[in-house]
Amino acid sequence: MPGILLGDVFPNFEADTTIGKIKFHDFLGDSWGILFSHPRDFTPVCTTELACAAKISNEFKKRNVKMIALSIDSVEDHKGWSKDVMAFNSDGESPLPFPIIADDKRQLSVQLGMLDPDERDKDGMPLTARCVFVVGPDKKLKLSILYPATTGRNFDELLRVIDSLQLTAQKKVATPVDWKPGDEVMVIPSLSDAEAASLFTNGVTTKELPSGKKYLRYTKV
Repeated sequence: MPGILLGDVFPNFEADTTIGKIKFHDFLGDSWGILFSHPRDFTPVCTTELACAAKISNEFKKRNVKMIALSIDSVEDHKGWSKDVMAFNSDGESPLPFPIIADDKRQLSVQLGMLDPDERDKDGMPLTARCVFVVGPDKKLKLSILYPATTGRNFDELLRVIDSLQLTAQKKVATPVDWKPGDEVMVIPSLSDAEAASLFTNGVTTKELPSGKKYLRYTKV
């Protein structure tokens, strides 16, 4: 993504949203954050995504992650669309549990490299792709995923990667393929065996390999 790279400080942009004008860093405070963009209001895939995000918003809250969406329509459109989203969840009386950024001039979409050149509106203007940005409490970008406008996201996977990011930010471990909370994790290669034994009191197991190299080291945290 041309706009921002992993480890960069995420721009402290100002934007109009469904909860009023925000500055992004102030909105996050000391929390983690997830920003997910959508091609357009009142469209089918986007509606299913926002509905899913709303339904599991407590899972993000439990992880101290503030949620915010973005679409290239106005605040008023967002407010109208939010009612459809919650009705899709059969919860039409409740408000959408997170704000939506109005990027009708596409300024933020351009700044963050979120436009999809293959998907355009009736006027020929590019739509935003389905971007996901996870930002840490230090305001640095920890993860970015870019989906085309035609492919909906998997929010269970987003929760899984946030669990991994939060764990590996605190412990000197990495999470292997298909890892889920509670599974074994891997000791990072930069730790010596002695350091690993001292840090991981639950023990470290090493898988024997034909090369004889002892790099597959597992532990529980």
